[in-house]
Amino acid sequence: MNELIITLENVNPVMLWGPKNENFEILKKHYPKIKIVARGNEVKVLGDEKELNQFQQKFQEILDHTDKFQQLNSNEIEHLLGASPSSNDSEAGSDKINGSEPIVFGPNGIVVKARTANQRRMVDSIQKNDIIFAIGPAGTGKTYTAVALAVRALKNKEVKRIILTRPAVEAGENLGFLPGDLKEKIDPYLRPLYDALDDMIPAEKLKLYLENRTIEIAPLAFMRGRTLDNCFVILDEAQNATDMQLKMFLTRMGPTAKFIVTGDATQIDLPKVQQSGLHTALRILPEIKGIDIIYLSGEDVVRHKLVKRILEAYGDIQK
Repeated sequence: MNELIITLENVNPVMLWGPKNENFEILKKHYPKIKIVARGNEVKVLGDEKELNQFQQKFQEILDHTDKFQQLNSNEIEHLLGASPSSNDSEAGSDKINGSEPIVFGPNGIVVKARTANQRRMVDSIQKNDIIFAIGPAGTGKTYTAVALAVRALKNKEVKRIILTRPAVEAGENLGFLPGDLKEKIDPYLRPLYDALDDMIPAEKLKLYLENRTIEIAPLAFMRGRTLDNCFVILDEAQNATDMQLKMFLTRMGPTAKFIVTGDATQIDLPKVQQSGLHTALRILPEIKGIDIIYLSGEDVVRHKLVKRILEAYGDIQK
């Protein structure tokens, strides 16, 4: 058995290991074949040479991240570790996900990267196609990944603007009876988009972007009559767009725009007499060059582990 000793020079061990040593426990769980002992500023690791080399490389990334951002929470260490090395790393997609580059760095040390094979497909596809559809159930990261790709394009000056839109479909409450002006009435429908942006852009800069319309968040109805060019446009919750609305949206596309359409065909809030335009689009558009359709599944769920089980349970009763 080989031994590796690492001295922590620029990192506070309390910050590194987290409250109640939760980060340390995550690290041990990801490397069950080796023994990790931490005392003060020294980390001793015992195991075979291959495992130690893998651990040393990944642990250095964790140390670099902690030193750079001066924090490390459980979500960040999970992102940095990726899939467990004890799982079947010989599978084709595993190494690719572990080695995926961050899409964007957010404030407070947040690192946004593809965490599943299908999220990675979204990252790769947008480089080759001008329109992609990301279709899947709740919690698969389709909207979050789409927003990250838009923010990256803006930061890299590939586009001048980001436009995020959703159908403002009523779900039990009539918009006219909600309090406030029009913006206050529609903001609850657009809240998930704001939440994603909060993770990726510092608050003051995001406020400026929203004020000068570098980033625009608006209901789908506001897209009518416009030509959207030199911008990255995301239509979220597309299952709640009608045929005419989705056709209207897709035909707003200017010569230098990128479009991502996200949706969940199992959560349609339209009145029963109206057909979801997403169903039609997925039927008639797949053969058009420059359009890619990516289907995410329960395997891509990145929320709480119970979300995946809930989706499986509902899937069973719908069969």
